[in-house]
Amino acid sequence: MKLGFYPGCSLKGTSREYNESVKAIAPAFDIELVDIEDWNCCGATAAHSVNKELSLALPARVLALAEKQGMKEIVVPCASCFNRLTMTQYELSQNDDLKKKIVDAIGMPYEGTVKILNVVQFINLYIKDKLAEKVVKPYAYDVACYYGCLLVRPHKVLNFDRVEDPTTMDELMKMIGSNPIEWGFKTECCGAGLSVSRTDLVAKLSGNIVQDAADRGAKAIIVACPMCHSNL
Repeated sequence: MKLGFYPGCSLKGTSREYNESVKAIAPAFDIELVDIEDWNCCGATAAHSVNKELSLALPARVLALAEKQGMKEIVVPCASCFNRLTMTQYELSQNDDLKKKIVDAIGMPYEGTVKILNVVQFINLYIKDKLAEKVVKPYAYDVACYYGCLLVRPHKVLNFDRVEDPTTMDELMKMIGSNPIEWGFKTECCGAGLSVSRTDLVAKLSGNIVQDAADRGAKAIIVACPMCHSNL
């Protein structure tokens, strides 16, 4: 099976190990991840707060390239990229005039037909059923599954798991032998892209998350976002 793959900037830079991990697990389950050719930055995390048209044109071009290359589904490991691509697809589907403006800006056809999967959805859909048989040594630890903001919000658009108490990642961790702890910080903000401009805020927000996980006996925090990983 072949699926499209959008690494985004983080997975080609500071989160290179995340890229390597996702690319390594796929062939173990007979899946080939094919990079979108000539992909560009999606504009996360700042474009949508600076230039509305640019913030839509950048993700739209990525999606248009995936369509052009015949991809029906694309795996987007970075939670921020997943959010921006999905939000753009939704916004353009709701406004024909805006869609035409963005299509003119990117200079290529765009239909909005590609299915966008975050890394947890990818594992849940295509790997989960075979996951248990691949476990050689169970990861038998108490873990804290941290989803962050961007995988679950806004729920009406992303439609991924429960907003306040998501469980998909928890179920996957159980399958490899871990015990996901019960805690209230699953979707608390880590500070996201303020890590440079407001390091003090990020230190406080991320510090609270790490401290609570430690206080509850977690031996690891499981993340699905390169920015959350960096901040924590």
